[in-house]
Amino acid sequence: MAPDMTPPPGAAEFLARNGWAGADILPVAGDASFRRYFRAVTSSGSAILMDAPPPHEDPRPFIKVAGWLVERGFGAPNVHGVDLDQGLVLIEDFGDVRMRETIDATPDRTIELYEAAIDILIALRQHAPAEIPPYDARVLHREANLLTEWYCPAIGIDADQAGYDAAWDEVISIALEGPKVTVLRDFHAENLMLTGAGNVLGLLDFQDALVGHPAYDLVSLLQDARRDVAPELEAVMLDRYKRQTGEGREFEAAYHVLGAQRNAKIVGIFTRLWKRDGKPRYPTLCPRVWGYLERDLAHPALGPVKAWFDANIPPEKRGDPMVIGA
Repeated sequence: MAPDMTPPPGAAEFLARNGWAGADILPVAGDASFRRYFRAVTSSGSAILMDAPPPHEDPRPFIKVAGWLVERGFGAPNVHGVDLDQGLVLIEDFGDVRMRETIDATPDRTIELYEAAIDILIALRQHAPAEIPPYDARVLHREANLLTEWYCPAIGIDADQAGYDAAWDEVISIALEGPKVTVLRDFHAENLMLTGAGNVLGLLDFQDALVGHPAYDLVSLLQDARRDVAPELEAVMLDRYKRQTGEGREFEAAYHVLGAQRNAKIVGIFTRLWKRDGKPRYPTLCPRVWGYLERDLAHPALGPVKAWFDANIPPEKRGDPMVIGA
């Protein structure tokens, strides 16, 4: 079901109040949430109108993290205007050139752009985290449980929930040790924009940021649910990050624990988007995510979690839940 891309009722008045009177309001895109995006266009330029309608959405975390990033020189969009009652936010327009399509069209830029993205994550380590909630064990467990809550029932499996919880209990501490950073949480090629003449990477979709382990955003980038990242590229970029930060085996273990946790979560979320929200595109992405998940489960640190998966979800039940559950 396609989202309704009719501009919100108060959009024209909101734009007028913020210096964009008479702007054409053109649909840009929706996403997996209730948020929608429009482009306000005048003869002198353009800006992006975010529609984050209450009570479903709260734009304040986006505004807070955007400010934190801009103050520290990161490429987040400037915020031009806010109406919290209507859930409207006017932000800088980064254009339509995303890292994903750029790499698809010009593969010779793959290394260059992934290195630029890695360098952003390295730079984030240089700053004390923002004053936002922690990415703690409770949140990690809750997210991992999305797989047993949504995916398993969709494919007809009555999974061992107690065993699942116990398996994650054995490994989750690995992801809680080490340095703490501002984790943007959706740091991947479709949320990185090429902006300006210098093709600087601009950041989008960071409203769910938490304080947690720096490996999480690295996993978001290198185990991208929306595009294939070859194991060879993942290995080269992970090595670049480790060399420049001095990280070693403990970090790599945390990377794979968080990779398994994130990918289990995504399989659950993509299934929920289909079953609850009527968005059948998302489960078609699950086979790729399962591939990453199995890559992570092969790491020795994931032994207990791998054993649970082997006992509960056989290989033929790992894939697109629409197909498997049909």
